[in-house]
Amino acid sequence: MKAFAALYRELDASTSNLVKQAALQRYLRAAPPRDAAWAVYFLAGGKPRQLVPVKLLRLLAQEAAGLPEWLFVESYEAVGDLAETIALLLPPSDGTHELGLADWVEQHLLPLRGAPAEGLPDTLRAQWRLLAPEERLVYFKLITGAFRVGVSKLQVTQALAAVGGLDAKRVAQRLMGYTHIGARPGEADYAALIAPEGADGEGPAISGGQPYPFFLAHPFNEPLERFDELLGPPSGWQVEWKWDGIRAQVVCRGGQAWIWSRGEELVSDRFPELAALGDVLPDGTVLDGEIVVWRDGPVGAEPAAAAGVAPVPARTAGRVQPFAELQKRIGRKTLGPKLLRDLPVVLLAYDLLEEAGQDLRPLPQHQRRARLEALLAEVNHPVLRPSPVLTGDSWADLARQREAARSLGVEGFMLKRRDAQYGVGRTKDVGLWWKWKIDPLTVDAVLIYAQRGHGRRASLYSDYTFAVWDGPPGQEGRQLVPFAKAYSGLTDAEMAKVDAIIRKTTIESFGPVRSVRPTLVFELGFEGIARSPRHKSGIATRFPRMLRWRLDKPVEEADTLQTLQALLPA
Repeated sequence: MKAFAALYRELDASTSNLVKQAALQRYLRAAPPRDAAWAVYFLAGGKPRQLVPVKLLRLLAQEAAGLPEWLFVESYEAVGDLAETIALLLPPSDGTHELGLADWVEQHLLPLRGAPAEGLPDTLRAQWRLLAPEERLVYFKLITGAFRVGVSKLQVTQALAAVGGLDAKRVAQRLMGYTHIGARPGEADYAALIAPEGADGEGPAISGGQPYPFFLAHPFNEPLERFDELLGPPSGWQVEWKWDGIRAQVVCRGGQAWIWSRGEELVSDRFPELAALGDVLPDGTVLDGEIVVWRDGPVGAEPAAAAGVAPVPARTAGRVQPFAELQKRIGRKTLGPKLLRDLPVVLLAYDLLEEAGQDLRPLPQHQRRARLEALLAEVNHPVLRPSPVLTGDSWADLARQREAARSLGVEGFMLKRRDAQYGVGRTKDVGLWWKWKIDPLTVDAVLIYAQRGHGRRASLYSDYTFAVWDGPPGQEGRQLVPFAKAYSGLTDAEMAKVDAIIRKTTIESFGPVRSVRPTLVFELGFEGIARSPRHKSGIATRFPRMLRWRLDKPVEEADTLQTLQALLPA
């Protein structure tokens, strides 16, 4: 634990990628394999399920520090990080230990989950008394699930590759699934990450339910008149809709199917109809696609036909539902028959990564697509549908078809080079994918609540709640109705100015939240909008962000709830 805490301090103290890379490699070369296995898990983004209720942790820390609640809350707001606040406020430790990271995690941290509630306070107090102050910070970050230290998964991958003398792409493949929430990495798992390549250069074969690293697209926001110059003719590209769902791989091996999200979370239990594909897909099949809620019927093809878009094949006739419908399934702990019937999902498949156990990623995009279509036609399963490929004589023709995206409930186009291999992450060395998204929906909204941020923004009011009017201008008694929260889009200079205004216009404080006199109008952009009975406005927006500060617009001229409702899909 001491060595891992020292690594954390070294990583946290530097912004240099070279310094961080050197620190990671030193630690991995010196650490016992069991400790290295857990270090890689946490540094690459792994988080175990919540170990201790945060409310209990705050209460015990407040008592141990001998502080009234208001002072503890003020301290937390000033620091901006709960783990760091507790580590700073606790009295000095009165014990020592010689346990490594693996022993701490396996013998002390993981057993906290599910432990009898009456014994938790004494167990926690006994644990943090053994830890030096610098170890406590890491300890509490692991317990609260807030372990972040400015190291990307790519940097961890590069460090492992250097330690093992391997190609970083090979390590990236081996890391897939390593950080899923139920993982318990050990010495053998770490050894497999850095094992030398086999004599044939392939090394240990991918096995079980392990997925492949996802190939990611780059944003493409160039003017239409430059498309021919930058991309060449459309004939060199495979054009598809960009679906608003959950990116996933379906891995079928040994008569079983595993469903992995792009975040490397195993979600098979959330989508039992997709997990059942293990019974029908050939062994050694891996599909890449998008999980969406889909309802059959002719309605999905009608907007496309009306806009002059290439029609959706009959087998995919129907319509993708808003992402909010998919969220209803994601948030449920149990999936009853009614929910499965009311919110049916399909996989809109757009790539075939493995066939009969053969890795197809080195093949050109158009060859993988041809094999995918042949497989789906042979299997002909209702929850497997091909993501339609669109065609156009010119980029202008495709741009016209793209105008139907919003009515179809999609985000725009994906552009995939026909000769592209399937790469690892957001790379351009073996292939190229672009995402050509439609412009965001926008409204002008009023800032009515503000909250301090976290980390480097802990001293600034940077997280905002926005509202629109519930009636048109001039209507007597109209009020502002909150509908979205946003914290991104402003420069540091703009945020500092907004923070100063918030402090001067505060009406009331509710813990860390301040209500402010309505004086600030911002143009908000968002990717999607849907009805939501859980929100006071009756509306939920997807990925809201601040596009610009409307210094030119008075509060009275901000948009209304009717403006938002007019943006709802039919």
